Amino acid sequence: MARDTTLSKDSSNPSLVRRLVDGSPNAWRDLVELYGPLVDRWCRAAGVPHDAVADIAQETFFAAFRGMHRFDPARPGATFRGWLWSVARNRIRDYFRQRRPDAAAGGSTAAEKLGQLADPAPVEEPTDATDIARLAHRAMRRVEPEFQPQTWQVFIDAVVLGHPTHVVAERYSLSPAAVRQIKSRILRRLRQELGDA
Repeated sequence: MARDTTLSKDSSNPSLVRRLVDGSPNAWRDLVELYGPLVDRWCRAAGVPHDAVADIAQETFFAAFRGMHRFDPARPGATFRGWLWSVARNRIRDYFRQRRPDAAAGGSTAAEKLGQLADPAPVEEPTDATDIARLAHRAMRRVEPEFQPQTWQVFIDAVVLGHPTHVVAERYSLSPAAVRQIKSRILRRLRQELGDA
């Protein structure tokens, strides 16, 4: 069976977090491109008015950039997305605290949201399966050019479409071990792109 020896054109890509900490030129743009739609979604889910979402998102990214050294990807269960949510949650809380006198004007729903956000207890991240799929899709679009077309298709078949490893191996004349290696390398690269490695 043929062996895929071109898994990645560049396997030395540092994680998003490392690039942000190092001040890499495109890291900020990458952060906003990957996570911007998700931060916007969090703001809307928290009841932030449409005209304030962009400002809170910008404040979130600025605060995340300043506090990047506090994110520890080695901590068990830590994800960059979860850490970014905690940063966004604090910016959202700040927004509502600054407008507290006006909260009653919004009615009982606005007062209830304010009460929830002002509560210092942890609040669950309002991210659903669709949000996660969209984030993964954005990351996949960014890393796909780093891999040979057949390698990428093996990954799509095995991971995205969920075809059994032995079926994918046979389809591409690879060993099952080669398919597992492709899956592992691309998943690792996606975790790097998302800031989780």
